[in-house]
Amino acid sequence: MDRFLSLLQFTDGLFPAGAYAHSFGLECCVQSGEVRDAEGVEGFLRAYLEGCAGSADAVALVCARRAAANENLAACLALDELLDAMKAPCELRDASRQMGRQTLRVATHLPCHALLEEFGQAVTKEITPGHHPIVFGMIGGLLGWDALEMTSAYLYSSSAAFVGASLRLLPLGQLAGQRTLWNVKPLIATLAEEAQDKHEADMWSFAPALEIASMRHALLDARLFRS
Repeated sequence: MDRFLSLLQFTDGLFPAGAYAHSFGLECCVQSGEVRDAEGVEGFLRAYLEGCAGSADAVALVCARRAAANENLAACLALDELLDAMKAPCELRDASRQMGRQTLRVATHLPCHALLEEFGQAVTKEITPGHHPIVFGMIGGLLGWDALEMTSAYLYSSSAAFVGASLRLLPLGQLAGQRTLWNVKPLIATLAEEAQDKHEADMWSFAPALEIASMRHALLDARLFRS
């Protein structure tokens, strides 16, 4: 039970990873009129889950958990470098790095494993970027989180943060937000299950429209979110 409760703590909406500050390109699409309603938000979220979060981040998460459980720091560093290369827009890279470093900062102030401290030192020295899925997966491996529960919780937490951003950008209402999360639950379950037996060679990302929206976001005259 203690392991499961620690997983809930790290995926809670109040956990200070900084997810609330990012829209991952949604704000740009709202301002341009490409996303106008709950249907558009759900379509954007599904594209994000299928093209980025599930195929790249979730697989990296599982691989990092596996490497950390084996106390393989070199594998964690290699995964971090690979994920960094796969996030082409600097806005998405920076968002993932910021969230990873915030999560790492909290984790290293709790009872912490030496492996995580070593990884944190590498991040501080700019040896490795410290992406959020890598940090989160390492914590899961060291704390013994169930792999499927961890992946599902990560994808759900990411989706909830995204829906929270949509509620601040559009007049949708809480009911529409909850309906969106309900509708994507089967997709989250499928992506989490599919990630379990995959390895770093299976990681891929293809969401060009979302990446372009993230890059265009930096040029907006007024912004509510950082990315």
